[in-house]
Amino acid sequence: MDWLTGLPPGGDRSYHTCLVIVDRHGKAQVFLPCQKDDTAMNTALLIWNRLVSWNRIFTHIISKIDAKLTSVLCKDLHQLFGTKLSFSTVYYPQTDGLAERMIQTLEYMVFIFFAYALEVKDCY
Repeated sequence: MDWLTGLPPGGDRSYHTCLVIVDRHGKAQVFLPCQKDDTAMNTALLIWNRLVSWNRIFTHIISKIDAKLTSVLCKDLHQLFGTKLSFSTVYYPQTDGLAERMIQTLEYMVFIFFAYALEVKDCY
């Protein structure tokens, strides 16, 4: 689990951050649009509404150290769900390599999309 920040704003709520969650066993990826200033409660509700409601409860979550995930609220939620939360250091692919690679791919896709959109706009 990791955040991709610095995206151009889009959507009704001006989303400019993406929460990237990668399932290590099934290789499934989940991209959740969010805002950079979302609180721990908003992040917990986002995960609950988009993942847990789809019957996806993870047993072990690896993430970078973030104030949203180290809050008392998130610790209580992880205890309630029965998940184990582990923290990794920045750019340490041995623990969080799938999420890092998925973020690189997503950044590249966004770059290509906007480069193409600007090229088409210049044609008219």
